[in-house]
Amino acid sequence: MNIILTGDRPTGKLHLGHYVGSLKNRLELQNSGNYDKFYIMIADAQGLTDNFDNPKKIKDNVLEVAIDYLSVGIDPNKVNIFIQSEVSELTELTFYYMNLVTVSRLKRNPTVKNEIKQKNFDKSIPVGFFCYPISQAADITAFKANIVPVGDDQLPMIEQTNEIVSSFNRIYGETLVLCKAMLPANKIAQRLKGIDGKAKMSKSLGNCIYLSDSSEEVYKKVMSMYTDPNHVKVEDKGKVEGNVVFMYLDVFSTDDSIKKYSDYNSLEEMKNHYKHGGLGDVKIKKVLYNILEEFLTPIREKRKYYENNIDEVKNILKNGTKNARYAANNTLKDVKKAISINYFE
Repeated sequence: MNIILTGDRPTGKLHLGHYVGSLKNRLELQNSGNYDKFYIMIADAQGLTDNFDNPKKIKDNVLEVAIDYLSVGIDPNKVNIFIQSEVSELTELTFYYMNLVTVSRLKRNPTVKNEIKQKNFDKSIPVGFFCYPISQAADITAFKANIVPVGDDQLPMIEQTNEIVSSFNRIYGETLVLCKAMLPANKIAQRLKGIDGKAKMSKSLGNCIYLSDSSEEVYKKVMSMYTDPNHVKVEDKGKVEGNVVFMYLDVFSTDDSIKKYSDYNSLEEMKNHYKHGGLGDVKIKKVLYNILEEFLTPIREKRKYYENNIDEVKNILKNGTKNARYAANNTLKDVKKAISINYFE
C-alpha cells in the first residue's frame, strides 16, 4: 500500500517556499491517484513546542493554513486534512516511542540543532521542542505512512523516524512501517531562499512571499529582492549564481511565460544577456512579478471563496480529523498489543 502523510505547522500563512517545497508535490500525488490513503496534518501541537506562550498564534492560523491548502487545489474528497491536537492517539504513541530514543541521539539531530540555534534555545530548551522528532515519528507511523513529501531540511526527521520504527520492530515484533522521503524534483525548490537571499524562506525571518499576499505586496517584495550587489548599472556584467530573482525564475518560469512577459525566447537567453551586461535588475524583477501574479491570481480567487465560507472549511477539518483518528487508533491498538499492555483485550 502507498500511504502518504505530510503537513505544516500553523505558525502563519503558507508561502512560496511551502508551495515549491511540498504543496506542489502533494498536488501532483493527489492528482496522480497513485496512493491508497493520503493524510495532510495541520501540526498545531508541534507548533506549540516553541509557541507555548502564544497559543492564540497557533489557533488563529489553523484555519488560515487549511484555507491555503484548499486554495492551491488540495481536494478534501481525495485527501484527509486533519488537526494534530484532535488526534490524542498521537500523544500516546509519542510517549511509548520516547523509550526508544536517547538524549544524545536527539542532540545529534541536525534539524533540531539548527532550529535550537535559530530560536535561541541554546541555554533553555523546552522538552516538548527537544522531543518533537519523536512526536513526528508518531505522526508518520500512526497512519502507517510509507511516503512523506518533505523539504530537504526534514530528512534527518525521516531518518530518526525509521530508527524508531526499526527499534520498535526489533524489540516488539514487526508492527510499524518504514517510510521514505519524497523531495521536490527541482533542486532549487528543495530549499527556496528568502527574498533577502540569506536563508531559506521562513515566516520567522520575515523574508517570505505568502500565497495570500495581494498584488501590491508581491510587487513590493519582488522589487526588494536580492540580486547581484555588484550589478549597479544596467551595462554592468551580472552574476546569475546566488541571484534570488533568477532562482525564482528557475522555479516558476517556463519558456512560454518568459516569451509572454519579456523580449527573450528562454530563461537561458535572459541569463546570458544579464551576465554579459545590458540588462537591468528592475526589468528582470518585473518579469518575475508578472509570472508570480499569473500563478497567484487563481489561488487568491479560491481563497476569497473559502474565506466567505468558513463553515465549509471547518466541516472539511472535522471529517478529515475523524478519519485520521480512526486510523491512528487502529495503529495504537497494534502498538499496545505488541508491547503487551492491552490488558483488557
